[in-house]
Amino acid sequence: MAYDVVVLGSGPGGYVAAIRAAQLGYKTAVIEKENLGGICLNWGCIPTKALLKSAQVNEYIKHSADYGIEASGTPQFDAIIKRSRGVADKMSKGVQFLMRKNKIDVISGFGKLVAKGKIEVTAADGSKQTVEGRHIIIATGGRSRELPTMKIDGKKIIGYREAMSLPQKPNSMIIVGSGAIGVEFAYFYNSIGTKVTIVEFLPRIVPVEDEDISKELEKQYKKNGITIMTNSEVTKVDTSGAGVKATVKTAAGETVLEADMLLSAVGVSANIENIGLEALGIKTEKGRISVDKYGQTNVPGFYAIGDCSPGQALAHVASKEGITCVEAIAYAEHKYHHKPEPIDYNNIPGCTYCVPEIASVGYTEKAAKDAGYEIKVGKFPLSASGKASAAGHTEGFIKVIFDAKYGEWLGTHMIGYNVTEMISETVTARKLETTYQEVLDAIHPHPTISESVKDAIEVAYGEAIHL
Repeated sequence: MAYDVVVLGSGPGGYVAAIRAAQLGYKTAVIEKENLGGICLNWGCIPTKALLKSAQVNEYIKHSADYGIEASGTPQFDAIIKRSRGVADKMSKGVQFLMRKNKIDVISGFGKLVAKGKIEVTAADGSKQTVEGRHIIIATGGRSRELPTMKIDGKKIIGYREAMSLPQKPNSMIIVGSGAIGVEFAYFYNSIGTKVTIVEFLPRIVPVEDEDISKELEKQYKKNGITIMTNSEVTKVDTSGAGVKATVKTAAGETVLEADMLLSAVGVSANIENIGLEALGIKTEKGRISVDKYGQTNVPGFYAIGDCSPGQALAHVASKEGITCVEAIAYAEHKYHHKPEPIDYNNIPGCTYCVPEIASVGYTEKAAKDAGYEIKVGKFPLSASGKASAAGHTEGFIKVIFDAKYGEWLGTHMIGYNVTEMISETVTARKLETTYQEVLDAIHPHPTISESVKDAIEVAYGEAIHL
């Protein structure tokens, strides 16, 4: 079985790379050990959004009187989980259709690199076959990172995969880690009646975000009854009883938390073990495969994209890395008309789908100052937005950061209703090197929450109309 391009893994990096390769005329195959679509479609991005939507509907029912409607209802945990799994299954079937449409062969099994241009694939029944490819793209993704003090057993100490398919709703849950996974599950479980405690090692929750975003989310979460412990470390977990007992080291000393279960949300580890990297001399660093700006490893003919390579562990990053990698291969072989532009990793949008949502791109205020910029900062509260008031979601704000000297848009940080749908304006504007004046000269529709971006820029430059 010989191909031009073989992709190892079918997540949002792998299947997208395969489709682009097929579009460019390459005979292409994908090797997948589980389900097409990888973690994102099956156990990550998509099914979690379905869970969060159910949580939001439940919140609407609880607060329906605020909208002049009397409604009641009780969340059915098993039905919520079933809907989430149904959404994931539908999306995975969609990838199956795309594979057929683009005439991409799907080979089921665990792939291991065995020689230049060769992958040994072991099927579920133990049978083996060798697949050959002139270009092999490693897109094996990642999994829940495990800490020695919190070994995931799938029952009392769980990862994100178990968290979205529990057989019944826990009465209480400790969530260790407050990145996107941690705070999204904290919102979901809190909204359906689980007592949630977040334990974060660093001084603030969502620590990669702008400090003002962290403060606002903590305020909203505490208002909703979520307990938050920062500067705290779980040093031991006892699972011998009915639930879990977590020993937590804090600035004030040790305390013991008890709950039905503990969710470990302390990051992602790359899936690079036992796939043949060492035998072929493919370099790794800090648990990721080392690559150049086009995904090429140190061994010709082998490439890596997505969570197993050094960029941000985000689905949209993996997809773009896959496209860039394939187009660079095609350009070198005169099958594509121009060399792709390397990805600007400082212009990658990040979205967290808790409530209120978080969306950001570019420099935080601190990072901009640390980089030596003299800055102008504008902050527009959504309490001043007519559309946010009409929607009943006035919590949060839009914060923009500009270079005072040239008017360059350095970053945007949003927290509030539907803000994940609004961050693309900043990403595109930054890509086009747009200045603040050009954004203000572009008419934004009213009433929208997205016009609050313009309002925040007006604040930054002392031209605020609606504050």
